[in-house]
Amino acid sequence: MTTEHSHDDHEHAPVDWKEHGIKVIPGNALDPNTAQTPGMNRATAINEARAGAEKIWAGTVTIHANAKTGAHHHGDLESIIYVLKGKARMRWGERLEYTAEAGPGDFIYVPPFVPHQEINASTDEVLECVLMRSGQEPVVVNLDIEPVEKPENVPWIDPIHR
Repeated sequence: MTTEHSHDDHEHAPVDWKEHGIKVIPGNALDPNTAQTPGMNRATAINEARAGAEKIWAGTVTIHANAKTGAHHHGDLESIIYVLKGKARMRWGERLEYTAEAGPGDFIYVPPFVPHQEINASTDEVLECVLMRSGQEPVVVNLDIEPVEKPENVPWIDPIHR
């Protein structure tokens, strides 16, 4: 298999790389007009309208000190949260019965349809994260869940760190 075919395609239909190439979205130019959940502020950096992205969405989320979001899920979207600053406590499950914490440099994966709640575990420091999703639709399904009293702690475990 060779790549000549795709090379020929570019020769016959030149791409305007200036218009259809790299996009830089300044951090001070994010768009707050996206689906919100009580207790947090989301802002869009990358989507189709702002950057031409077709399959992914990226932005930021800020949770004020000692604040927690309402329970919600994101439909069939996968989400990845990267903690920049602060301490995140995630609760999830049918009654938010599981919990785990993450700090700066940690990644959090949220599978499709998982009921969850983000909590700022710090009483005096803002929680700042970068958020990425597997789709363009701003799906946020806010849930009316009565949480259990004592969530079960679930430490981060992967095939490398047991």
